[in-house]
Amino acid sequence: MDFGDEPEGSDSQQRRKRYHRHTPRQIQQLEAMFKECPHPDENQRAALSRELGLEPRQIKFWFQNRRTQMKAQHERADNCFLRAENDKIRCENITMREALKNIICPTCGGPPVAEDFFDEQKLRMENARLKEELDRVSSITSKYLGRPFTQMPPMPTMSISSLDLSVGGLGGPALGGPSLDLDLLSGCSSGMSFQMPAPVTEMERPMMAEMAARAMDELIRLAQAGEHVWVKGAPSDGQETLNVATYDSLFAKPGGAFRPPDVNVEGSRDSGLVFTSAVALVDVFMDTNKWMEFFPGIVSRAHTVDVLVNGLGGRSESLIMMYEELHIMTPVVPTREFSFLRYCKQIEQGLWAIADVSLEGQRDAHYGGQSRSLRLPSGCLIADMSNGYSKVTWVEHMEMEQMLPINVLFRNLVLSGAAFGAHRWLAALQRACERFASLASLGVPHHDPAGVTPEGKQSMMKLSQRMVSSFCASLSSSPLQRWTLLSGTTDVSVRVSTNRSSDPGQPNGVVLSAATSIWLPVPCDHVFAFVRDENARSQWDVLSHGNQVQEVSRIPNGSNPGNCISLLRGLNSSQNSMLILQESCTDASGSLVVYSPIDIPAANVVMSGEDPSSIPLLPSGFAILPDGRPGSSSAGPSSSAGPLVSPPGCVVTVAFQILVSSLPSSRLNAESIATVNSLIGTTVQQIKAALHCPGH
Repeated sequence: MDFGDEPEGSDSQQRRKRYHRHTPRQIQQLEAMFKECPHPDENQRAALSRELGLEPRQIKFWFQNRRTQMKAQHERADNCFLRAENDKIRCENITMREALKNIICPTCGGPPVAEDFFDEQKLRMENARLKEELDRVSSITSKYLGRPFTQMPPMPTMSISSLDLSVGGLGGPALGGPSLDLDLLSGCSSGMSFQMPAPVTEMERPMMAEMAARAMDELIRLAQAGEHVWVKGAPSDGQETLNVATYDSLFAKPGGAFRPPDVNVEGSRDSGLVFTSAVALVDVFMDTNKWMEFFPGIVSRAHTVDVLVNGLGGRSESLIMMYEELHIMTPVVPTREFSFLRYCKQIEQGLWAIADVSLEGQRDAHYGGQSRSLRLPSGCLIADMSNGYSKVTWVEHMEMEQMLPINVLFRNLVLSGAAFGAHRWLAALQRACERFASLASLGVPHHDPAGVTPEGKQSMMKLSQRMVSSFCASLSSSPLQRWTLLSGTTDVSVRVSTNRSSDPGQPNGVVLSAATSIWLPVPCDHVFAFVRDENARSQWDVLSHGNQVQEVSRIPNGSNPGNCISLLRGLNSSQNSMLILQESCTDASGSLVVYSPIDIPAANVVMSGEDPSSIPLLPSGFAILPDGRPGSSSAGPSSSAGPLVSPPGCVVTVAFQILVSSLPSSRLNAESIATVNSLIGTTVQQIKAALHCPGH
């Protein structure tokens, strides 16, 4: 039905229709006029009407609504500032409490006798006070918004059962005492449900469309800017970092942007060729399932919260609201959570742009995270090269306020911006596209020495993809996945997490995950080559009992010889009924080696080309990242390096998963904890010995 056919008295229908008719460009021009003149006269409204193709009444009502929104935004900004000050004071309070824990009595050298600051009653009183404050702020916000304000949702209710970990006759050294306080969180698997941000209201849509249009303009300017905005790094890597002072002068925010001194700015740009078409890349960006599939080592969780504009074919002029959780594959670095807008636009034939920007105001709250994260206009320019490749220019720009100290192993990597920088995103994209191109090429018949059919190889690649994704998800440090540090006499700090698994494709029962992160004074590529080599596996694999393994089948899935999927079989082993499925992959940002036991009947199902989705996997493996130290290199020492250059090093996360019991209702015992603690400790020691590393 046309807009003119609506009944005259149907104000709500007219208002909804007008919102749908306003394009981001129309709203951008209206906003430009609003900045110059918030109260246009009749002649100015008529001129805008002719220029934008809108009715004068639509122009009038838009300006009325915009003035109301501006008033509400000012009030929200005041509320946000007050809440930020409250958060800082609360964090200082927590820091002082933690410091008091470490005070040593000068007389006896022991802990002082002091009041317990964390008793349950005081926590309840503090929680009640904070709830009253939140209710008061929400009431004020609702008055100015003219609608109920959605508060931060409560964390999902989880049934928690204490684990029976009485050591008894086992003794205490391995477990650090007579008992271990560890909780088993029901439903903490990757499929655990949690509450998403509320969908976008009709009143918010024009504001968000205008926000997305501004972000798109800023992204294009940043992607095309020269050396005055971007500072070039080493000539070998082509990475560029943002000149923050220049950026602030070029992109001054309305009213001036205050950046607290404890906020870290991460800005980076990188460009390169990707082996896939521009349209296929756009589909990856706009589909959150594909987004997680392409970036399992960076994106631990992603959901489409709302579709604001469904563009042509779901691509050009599409605008969606997304929730995303980013992680480094280790339990010691907190995840980053974002609620943001993603705007897709085809600029010209063969040239696309994807712009991301965090939601402003109250919607920028992050539920349960350890830090507040703000994604400033970021994204990609994607140019189709007409030869199967696309040129991608990636821009990442974040402001991070760290609420807790960063683990020393990952501090350089995180604070430098490399952990979530453009270089890491682009390298992961290039690797994922290369892998999927290899999967597509397997449909071409060719001779295989092992006799595996193209269908069988495709089935094995799909199974291996699920294995890698499951491994990456198991290492998430999300607030919904609790990790507990084991105390003991070993030099390795092992953290454990448990979940009851009943999902298809996973063993049914209680799964115990254990992981540790260590620094090695060895280049990344050396560690990767060692742990992926089947001939060296007996030097670190405790479960192989020193027996050699043989490669039964191999599927290359990239130009690097280390990027492949292998099926391994133990020699002279008592477990002749088991094989090992292994995938190793490496790119410019890091490496993975993931493996899982698989029985021979399941392997036959995969080799025959049947659907592997029901085959249970319990992956373990290694995540290898550069340590991020200035002067070090992941490619090995240079012959011309001077004595002041840091030796190359890397951070390796070692992770194991074991099925404790096939009964989901069973309880964990101390022997399982001792087993996995010893397993990781021995593995780390053997890797260090084989690579000639110091013991500590």
